[in-house]
Amino acid sequence: MKKINFILFALSFALSYSQNIVSEDILIKNDSIDLPGTLSYDKSIVQQPLIIFIHGSGNIDRNGNAFGAPGKSDSVKQLSEALNKEGIAFYRYDKRSANMKNLRLIMKEGVNLNDFVDDAKLAIQKFKDDKRFSTITVIGHSQGSLIGMLLLDAGVNKYISLAGPSNTIDKTITEQVRMQNGDSIASLVSNHFKELKETGRIENVDPNLLLFFNKTNQGFFKSWIAYDPIEEMAKVNKPTLIINGTKDIQVFEADAKALHQANPKAKLVIIENMNHALKTITKDEDNLKSYNTPDFPLSEDLVKAITTFVKK
Repeated sequence: MKKINFILFALSFALSYSQNIVSEDILIKNDSIDLPGTLSYDKSIVQQPLIIFIHGSGNIDRNGNAFGAPGKSDSVKQLSEALNKEGIAFYRYDKRSANMKNLRLIMKEGVNLNDFVDDAKLAIQKFKDDKRFSTITVIGHSQGSLIGMLLLDAGVNKYISLAGPSNTIDKTITEQVRMQNGDSIASLVSNHFKELKETGRIENVDPNLLLFFNKTNQGFFKSWIAYDPIEEMAKVNKPTLIINGTKDIQVFEADAKALHQANPKAKLVIIENMNHALKTITKDEDNLKSYNTPDFPLSEDLVKAITTFVKK
C-alpha cells in the first residue's frame, strides 16, 4: 500500500510540476525582420534567472534545428526544458535566416554579423526590466559565442561561451575544410578568404566553391572576419563560463582553452563525451547521427554546469 501511495505521490508531484512550467510565444521585430521565439519558465517562482540563447551558424530555429535539414536534434528545446526544471527561465528564438518571411529581404539586402548582434540586443532589451527575472545570462553557441561577446554592454549579467571557436572564422573554416576535404580544397578556401580580406570581394570564385562563396556569403564573411574571438574574449568583464565537449568535431578543447587563456578569470569546463549538438555520445559513429534526431540524450553534465554557474 505504501508503494502504491508513493507512486501516486510521485505522479501527482510530476503533474503539479509540469503545470508550473509555462511557455509564451513572443515576436520581436528588428525593423522588417521578424524574430519569433519562445519564453519558458516556472510560474511558481517569484523571481528566477533568465537565459537568452544565441544560436550558432546556419539557418537555426528556436529548437536548435537547421531550416530545411533532413532531421531534427531539438537540442536547444531539450536544454530549455532541462533548465526550466532547475528553476531557470529560458528564451530561444528563430535566427532571422531561419524564418521564411525574412529570406526575401536577406537575399535582396544581405546580412552581416552585426545584424545578429542587433537581434540579440533586442531580445535582451525585451527582458532586462522584466521583474519576473533576477538576472540575464547569455549563452552563445558556436558562432553565437562571438556574438555573445559583442553584446555584453546591453544589460547582460553573465555570459557562457558554449563550443565557441577561438580563431577568426577564415582560419576556423579553412581548418574544418582541411579535415573533411583535404589540403587541396582547404588551400583554395584559404586563398579566397585572403582575397576577401584584402580587397573586400572575391573576383573569380572556384567552381567547386560557388555555393559557399556566393555574393551574399561574401558580404557576411567579410563582416565576420573583422572580429577575433581571442581579442573579444579578453575584453569580457562579466562573470564568464567557457564550455566545450570532448566529442565536439567542429570546435575543440584547444579552442576553449585558448579562450580561457585570453580571459583567465573565466571558469573553464570540459565535458566528457559531449558533442557540438550538446548530446552525450559514447560511440564515434553516432556523432553526426545525433545532429538529425532527438533520440540522443542531452548532456546532463552540461545542464549541471550551466545551473551551477547561473545560480551562483
